[in-house]
Order: sequence, then structure tokens, then C-alpha cells
Amino acid sequence: MEKLCFFSLASGSSGNCYYLGTSSFGILIDAGISVRQIKKILKERGVGFEKIQAILVTHDHADHIKSVGCLGETLHIPVYTTEAVHAGIRKSRYVEEILIQSRHVIEKEVTFTICNFRITAFEVPHDSSDNVGYSIEYGNQTFVVVTDVGHITNMVTKYVCKANHLVLEANYDEEMLKSGSYPEFLKERVSSRSGHLSNRDAAEFLAVNYSPRLKDVWLCHLSRDNNHPELAYKTVDLRLFQEGIRVGKDLSLTTLKRMSPSDVFEFDVEDEG
Repeated sequence: MEKLCFFSLASGSSGNCYYLGTSSFGILIDAGISVRQIKKILKERGVGFEKIQAILVTHDHADHIKSVGCLGETLHIPVYTTEAVHAGIRKSRYVEEILIQSRHVIEKEVTFTICNFRITAFEVPHDSSDNVGYSIEYGNQTFVVVTDVGHITNMVTKYVCKANHLVLEANYDEEMLKSGSYPEFLKERVSSRSGHLSNRDAAEFLAVNYSPRLKDVWLCHLSRDNNHPELAYKTVDLRLFQEGIRVGKDLSLTTLKRMSPSDVFEFDVEDEG
């Protein structure tokens, strides 16, 4: 039986990068850490760099695009994102190389394929040039990534409710942000409807929208200053428990590390054909 493999290379404001792949090919979602780090972590995880067939970019903030220029134009890996995000990448002072040969434009809610992955981008609210989540179908499994989420919309809900495996932002604890050292304008930006998703909002969303098809949740993009992994986990765990949903039995829950790679997670995939 074929297996689908996922791990986080980094997840947070210092850089974001995720791997999803099979025994024969893989993709990166965002590339906000150095090429050297990406190659090193992939090698440590037993993933040949030549397996990477594409990079999916969520949005054009520096912690998501740092290495897309080199990966795309120097190492010839196709870079997929929307027209608006590509425009933001081109203007970014954090990306030296202009994407030309590697530049692939996608449209929201128009499914495309990379190898045997069926991929659909969808609108996610954030204060970037544009921001998308990704729903990736492979066999009978659906993997969804939603990061940098200002607020939960009907569009986000539509795709998350299809997920068997979900990467979802839990950026900050509301009390830590409120009493923390951020200047007021930054506190307002983080907590705005085009900012980031709090632990409580992520927990409430999962509790209300849980279905037995959801098997794995990874909490991503945790703030260094306004969150703790244990706090994010506990907030979600408790809210799910209140709905009779038991972490460890009904679904697995993991907080992803900011500066270091996660464990490797594998899932059995059945061919629907």
C-alpha cells in the first residue's frame, strides 16, 4: 500500500516550510528557510532533493518565500502560486532572483495536478498581497494547509471540512498578546481579521467543525513571544474534550516547532481508482 509522508521543516515567524510526498515524489509548501537548511533536513529525513517536484507558496511574506528564488531559478524547481503572490514575490527585497522559467500561475478553486497530487488553492484572509490555503488530494486522503489566517471564513471552512490531515495556524494566546511587549499597533495587526489565528479561535473552529474523517491536526506558526506549544496544545485539547472529542483516540494533535523539524508522519493511501 502506498504511503503519504508529511513533516515540517520549520514553522513560525522565522521561517516556514513543509514537506509532503510519496515514495517517488514530493513537494514543498512555502520555502521561508535557507536552501542549505532545506537540503540538510531533507537528507536527514531520507528524502532525496531530486524528489522535489514543486513549491507551493501560500503568500509573499518573507518568512514564507526566502528561498523561492534560488530554488526556482537556480535549482529549476517550479514555483506555484497566484498571480498576486507572484507579483509580491517579484517586489520583495527578500528574494534576489526573479522567477521566470520557474514561475507557474494558479487560480483559486481551480484544481491542478503535480504528479499524482490533485491540488486546489483557496482564499485565506491575511494582510499580504494575497494568501491561499492548499487542499491536496492523493488517493483517498486529503491534506489541507491553512496558515496566516486572519479569521475563519466560509471558504476556509469548506476546505478544512474535507481534510483527513490538517495543518492549522494557532499563532497566539490572547492574554499573552494583550499583556506582552508588542507595541499597540502590532497587537492590533496580529489580532485583526487580516492578521493571525489565536489558540482559542483555532480550538473553537476545530470543536465546532470536527468530523470523524479528520485524523491528524498540526498546529502551526506559533508565535515566539505570544504563545507556548504546551499552551496551544492544552487550549485545543480542552475545547475538543468539552465536545466529547478525545485527542489521542479520535484524532492526533501535534504542535509544530518554530526552529526545528518535526517528526515524520506517514499515512496509508488507497487508490480510489
